[in-house]
Amino acid sequence: MRKISLIFLGAAVPWLGRQRIRQLMQAPQTTKMDRLALYASTMAFQWIAALVTFWRTTAHGIRTAQLGLIIPKPALTAVVSLLLAAAIFANQIFSLRRLTSKPSEIQGILPQLALKLFPQDDVERLVFLGLVATVAICEEFIYRGFVQRVLEDCFRAHVVAGILGSAAFFALAHFYQGSRGLASTFFVGLLFSIVRFWTGSLLAPFIAHFVADLTVGFFAPSRLRAALATSEPRATQQLM
Repeated sequence: MRKISLIFLGAAVPWLGRQRIRQLMQAPQTTKMDRLALYASTMAFQWIAALVTFWRTTAHGIRTAQLGLIIPKPALTAVVSLLLAAAIFANQIFSLRRLTSKPSEIQGILPQLALKLFPQDDVERLVFLGLVATVAICEEFIYRGFVQRVLEDCFRAHVVAGILGSAAFFALAHFYQGSRGLASTFFVGLLFSIVRFWTGSLLAPFIAHFVADLTVGFFAPSRLRAALATSEPRATQQLM
């Protein structure tokens, strides 16, 4: 079961994600119903994957503590959670400012994907909030809980193998973001995996993951549109 799960996460998930994003990028634009349907289907898929993983791991005798589902060091976990979330929030805001200051960068796959997928009104933001919580909980459990633990076991309790392997699988799941996204998610996954090992809990990575996705989902659309609005007149003037 473990090998099948790893094969699915390392091969099928990246392929399915890439195919789905390719279809979205080919569409000239997305409607409100397109976005809401995507949020709902993603939440359903993530919860099913996480629940099946939890069911099979417990059936094979893997304890909740081994999956990072407890908080063995409350004080350390609280401090690390706060600092990591603050650092992630600051990095997301800085990255958005840097991105929107370069008109040429706005035409890349990630900004264009953000404009098509991120919420555009209060109803979408409310559903998106549920999506962000789902993704943070489920992906952290699957990659920092299940994958990290299984790879440690496969390599005879070798902690480094679990940390590196978890980050690699997490990066592959975001293969649709291109080479730059692949590299950035690997380093984020590496940081989260180290924190998960250090604290013995998934709480800090979960909070940081939630903050990262919520920040970019709520702030990116308006900033990207404003940057596009200012860059278009400049491009027109250059043509004249």
